[in-house]
Amino acid sequence: MKAQRLEEIRPRIQALEAMPAVPAIVLPLTAMLHSPDQVDVEKVIDLVSYDGTIAAHCLRMANSPLFGRRNTETVRSAVFALGLKRIEAILLGCCLNRIVPPDKWALDAVTFWRHSLGCALVSRKMAKLIGYPDPEKAYLAGLLHDLGILVNIIACSEDYPRCIQAAREAHVALHRGEEEHLGFTHCQSGKILAEQWHFSSDVIEVIEFHHDVAAVPTCGPLVSLVHLSDLLCRLRDLGYGYYEAMGMDLAGDAAWATLVGHYPALATMDLARFTMDIDGAMEEIVAVVDAVFKP
Repeated sequence: MKAQRLEEIRPRIQALEAMPAVPAIVLPLTAMLHSPDQVDVEKVIDLVSYDGTIAAHCLRMANSPLFGRRNTETVRSAVFALGLKRIEAILLGCCLNRIVPPDKWALDAVTFWRHSLGCALVSRKMAKLIGYPDPEKAYLAGLLHDLGILVNIIACSEDYPRCIQAAREAHVALHRGEEEHLGFTHCQSGKILAEQWHFSSDVIEVIEFHHDVAAVPTCGPLVSLVHLSDLLCRLRDLGYGYYEAMGMDLAGDAAWATLVGHYPALATMDLARFTMDIDGAMEEIVAVVDAVFKP
């Protein structure tokens, strides 16, 4: 049934590529991610400068204490302060935001992007704490992990409000409401669009398996890292705007066991101190997220 429903909406997902402003920006950005040595910095600066919303996001992030900068006043200086990988992630997030018309959001748009950006920032912080070699890849994966929610809002517009209501009333994760009313989740639909837009294989893996780390074919650490970051955000008021009856046992989570397998030193890590380090950053992360989305 799940496969049949997914095939039914596949044409709608493919149609997202034809929406205004999406392929002209998203596809070249994903190409740049695959060929970072060929990025034209001046073109990136021009692209950021062209769009006031994107420019404002970049300047707010560049002036954030999370990135160690102050008094960044120009787009050019923001680009160099943040670095190309981070700029690409911000551009991609802003462009994806335009997939959903303002009157079609079944889930509050600011709530969705607060969670996505919060997860990106927590993923980056956690990556540094555990020694993951590419914190900016972790940031990008955290930002994009819920891409399928955007897909479902558009492709399943009539059914999606019921998914949200079911999850809200049962105090469960949103993908549980999707399973009940759609027969599939944003993980599966997000994978379809991510493959169509040629995202890297590890980011596609995060999108598909961030709610089911035990099913990851490669047992890669990135999915586990984003899975834990997603949980931490939902536990700390950076979720989907409603209460979820959930807890978190870091040491007992399968995702943590996967990370320990890749980074054996984590087995002797003081988990209380690790959690305190994450919690210590959360207030700052929430402040940055709110600053990005302030009117």
